[in-house]
Amino acid sequence: MSMRKFDTRIQYFRYRVLKETAKMAWEDRLLEGILDIPNIIIPGKKPTMRCCIFKEKAIVAEQVKMAMGGNPENENVIEVMEIACDECPVGGYTVSENCRGCLAHRCADACKFGAITIDEHQKAHIDKSKCKECGACARVCPYTAIMHFARPCQQACKVGAITMNEDQEAKIDNDKCISCGACVYQCPFGAINDKSFILNVIDMIKGSDEGKNYKVYAAVAPSIASQFIYAKLGQVITALKELGFNEIAEVALGADMTTWEESSELVEKGVMTSSCCPAFVSYVAKQFPDLLPYVSSTLSPMAMIGKHIKEQDPTAKVVFIGPCTAKKAEMKKETVAPYIDAVITFEELQALFDSREIELETLPETVLDEASYFGRIFAHAGGLTSAVKQALAEKDVKDFTVTPVACDGIENCKVALLKLRKNMLEGNFLEGMACTGGCVGGNGNLTHMAKSRMDVENHGKQATNKTIKDALSGADTED
Repeated sequence: MSMRKFDTRIQYFRYRVLKETAKMAWEDRLLEGILDIPNIIIPGKKPTMRCCIFKEKAIVAEQVKMAMGGNPENENVIEVMEIACDECPVGGYTVSENCRGCLAHRCADACKFGAITIDEHQKAHIDKSKCKECGACARVCPYTAIMHFARPCQQACKVGAITMNEDQEAKIDNDKCISCGACVYQCPFGAINDKSFILNVIDMIKGSDEGKNYKVYAAVAPSIASQFIYAKLGQVITALKELGFNEIAEVALGADMTTWEESSELVEKGVMTSSCCPAFVSYVAKQFPDLLPYVSSTLSPMAMIGKHIKEQDPTAKVVFIGPCTAKKAEMKKETVAPYIDAVITFEELQALFDSREIELETLPETVLDEASYFGRIFAHAGGLTSAVKQALAEKDVKDFTVTPVACDGIENCKVALLKLRKNMLEGNFLEGMACTGGCVGGNGNLTHMAKSRMDVENHGKQATNKTIKDALSGADTED
């Protein structure tokens, strides 16, 4: 497996651990072989990434724990591996060499906490024990000599959930974390990971006995069209069958179902936000709880397709496969848990394929064509609002006009939510997506490319069902 199929070496490193863990699980030898995985990943006695071989192997051992589900006592699906988190500088505001030792000393005057002193050369110095990180000094410096340095994980986290513990290791505040996985993707040392449920998936597939005991369904998110760029989408669908899934379902069909219900709910409420992105919904719940009544009560496409499958086949096991770490948290919600049995990312799916030595490029194509164009474009920002408009048009709603506000990225969502709180939102339907670009920018993706949006758009255009009604009629779910 080439590293070229991933964005970063960190993803590749995590994939290798997942692959070896899965391989042993398939062969029923994980219990006796688990201690061998660090030696398989890092053979020999010379370190390749860290200070010493012992630390490297200790980090691999922690990665194995994450591959096996992580710390069961931590309710969050995102965890810090403390042993891997010791390379980043503490950061904060620092006086650079650009300081000219000016006479004005505006920085010292601006600091209300006495954190800035001036030495005999008139140069400024910041006392970290007194600094409150307010940035007042940086704003007034005429030479922009005071710089702010933040750890990559802290920069990535737009909800302020990451701080440092007494050993200067990253610490996640579960009361603020929305499980979006931005810190997982951005940490340059792979010290933050999302818990994996690949062992649960393997157990389900093996326990089904090729569908004799129950069927295992792979519910694939529409953003899959922008992933596995070295193969064709139809080959990926075939590979899922080769892996042991009995049936494959399009989550985009669940998106069609969600759109149909959500559009009616919007007309009823008058003003509403979407409920499809679990990280966005979690953000509203934790940072804007007063706005929760505006959040749609309609199930997300993941939950909707799971509900549809289990209504038809009550014994089914449903595994969601997509780009989103927050879906692992959504799976635990009371309203979703009955319909979804496990969640894995595209990163984890690649590890599962390679653990069984399934070569996608060599496989024939299998057609999966259940959803509409509108369900499939949910994967990129603005797709949901286009779908809601379409649903209202197909229902011939004449006395209500939807004026959508599509926001991708938590910072943009924050601005829109503040406006909604003050009744200043320029529309009546807020589409909130935590990841920039929407699901195509999800942190569980293999790659994040400029053409990902176009890949999803083209995937949508290939749908046989040209309307949402067509898709729902095919699934026998239209009201």
